[in-house]
Amino acid sequence: MIVLSTCGIQGTLHAFSFMSFPNLEYLDLGLNKLFDVIPPQISNLSKLYYLDLSTNQLSGRIPPEISLLRNLTFLGLYENTFFGDIPNEIGNLKSLVGLYLYKNQLNGSIPRSLGDLTSLTHLYLYNNPLSGSIPEEIGNLKSLVILDLSANNLSGLIPPQISYLSTLHYLDLSQNQLSGRIPPEISLLKNLTKLILSKNTLFGDIPNEIGNMKSLVGLYLYDNQLNGSIPRSLGELTSLTTLYLYGNQLSGTIPNEIGNMKSLVDLDLSQNQLNLTNLEFLMLRDNQLSGSIPKEIENLKKLAQLQLEINQFSGYLPRNICQSGKLTNFSACTNNFSGPIPKTLKTCTSLFRVHLQRNQLTGNISEEFGVYPNLNFIDVSHNNLYGEVSNNWGQCAQLKTLRLAGNNLTGSIPAEIGNATQIHELDLSSNHLAGTIPKEFGRLSSLVKLMLNGNQLSGRIPSEFGSLLDLEYIDLSTNKLNESIPSIVGDLFRLHYLNLSNNKLVQAIPLELQKLVQLTDLDLSHNSLGGKIPSEMSSMQSLLTLNLSHNNLSGFIPTNFQDMRGLLYIDVSYNQLEGPRPNNSAFREAPPEALKGNNGLCGKVGALLPPCNEHGSKKHQKRCKEGRSIRIKTKTTSMKKFPFQL
Repeated sequence: MIVLSTCGIQGTLHAFSFMSFPNLEYLDLGLNKLFDVIPPQISNLSKLYYLDLSTNQLSGRIPPEISLLRNLTFLGLYENTFFGDIPNEIGNLKSLVGLYLYKNQLNGSIPRSLGDLTSLTHLYLYNNPLSGSIPEEIGNLKSLVILDLSANNLSGLIPPQISYLSTLHYLDLSQNQLSGRIPPEISLLKNLTKLILSKNTLFGDIPNEIGNMKSLVGLYLYDNQLNGSIPRSLGELTSLTTLYLYGNQLSGTIPNEIGNMKSLVDLDLSQNQLNLTNLEFLMLRDNQLSGSIPKEIENLKKLAQLQLEINQFSGYLPRNICQSGKLTNFSACTNNFSGPIPKTLKTCTSLFRVHLQRNQLTGNISEEFGVYPNLNFIDVSHNNLYGEVSNNWGQCAQLKTLRLAGNNLTGSIPAEIGNATQIHELDLSSNHLAGTIPKEFGRLSSLVKLMLNGNQLSGRIPSEFGSLLDLEYIDLSTNKLNESIPSIVGDLFRLHYLNLSNNKLVQAIPLELQKLVQLTDLDLSHNSLGGKIPSEMSSMQSLLTLNLSHNNLSGFIPTNFQDMRGLLYIDVSYNQLEGPRPNNSAFREAPPEALKGNNGLCGKVGALLPPCNEHGSKKHQKRCKEGRSIRIKTKTTSMKKFPFQL
């Protein structure tokens, strides 16, 4: 095979001696500075199957003699300044697979002879001033995968024969002067992923049959004169990511079925005559939408669900978003909204779920919310709200989740919250709450998850917690709680997470903790707990992490802790522990900092702990010797008293 591929040359093709390469099969002269015309002598390269003259400065007409290159499979003449007709003779290139003539100045009509190129898979004629109609012979190109005729002056109807192109993936007829209706036959293009008919003068309904084009990813019908309603069948296009229908004369309502388009990322229905007053569901979640929310959204009198979450919206939330009094689900979380909570939310008794977390909302939370008989879930955490926790929450009889974490709330926790007996999750963490934990929490019999950590709460842990038998997760860390850990904590047998760290808890670790056999994480660090570590804790076989550091614990670490095979992490640093560390993986693999600060511990961990047969365990050795002495004495006494047993 003879191949010629060059770059960086300039001049005319007349300087190229076509007679010198009668066996040339591959010619690539693209991306050069060639000018002037293609000489008809190019037909002498009869064995050529690849010809690329693209991105040059060639001009003139495409010579009809090029049709004599009967072996040609690729013809690339794009990005030049060719003018005149596309030669009718080009239909003789029966082996042609790719025809690239875009970005020239070709005029005239598309020759019907193109329909003879039945091997063609890629046809690019865009960005020319081609005129006339699209020939119906285009339907003969049964192998075509990509057809781009955009940015020309084509007129007339879209031929229904285009539906014969069963292998077509991409069809772009935009920026022409096409008129008439969109042929319903276009729906037979079942492999089409992008349909671009924008910027024409198409009119009539959007064919209902378009809903059958299940492979569509992008549908662009904007800037036409389409009328009628948006077909409900569009909801069947579950792979669609982009839908542009703006700049038409569409009317009626937005169908609810739009909500079935689970892949939709970009939707534009603007500049139509759509009647949105009956809109009940508007879901724009999880896109990359930015800017502010138009105030006109307040005019949606039947709006029941508004989902704006996980975007880049900014500005204020619409003040009168619940003007209709029918809003049930409102989600605007994970955006950049600022300003106050919409004022109509206070009296919006229809609310069922509210997600406003992770924004920059401000305002006095004590005044922003009312009593909601149907409210099931509300999360306004991680904003800049201030004020006190309202006792109104206790009157929300159906409330199951209340999250107010990560704000600037002050004051005490109202006892009235104990009246919301359906609550499953209560998160008031990372605020500035003070006072005691209300004993009325004992009435929250459905509570599963309780997070009060990161506040300034003081006093005791209420013994009334003993009635919360469904509790699985408790975090009371980083407060000022004092007194002892109540033994009733051991009755919460469903607990799998318990964090009481960074408080002022005193006295011993209650033996009753041994009953928490489902507990996986226990953190009692940074308190003033004393006494010994109960050996009974070894029965907590589900425990994965245990942190007892920074307390006043003394004595030996129970030897039966080595039976806790599931334990992955242990920290007993900064206590008054002594004796050998247990021989299990959690202790053997513990980093030195998890054991330091205990002067009596032994068991060789790097240079931190001495071996247990050296000075680090003298007290332990002494006790062992005393124990042996007592046993010997007892045995000796027994021998003297009962000599007949020997």
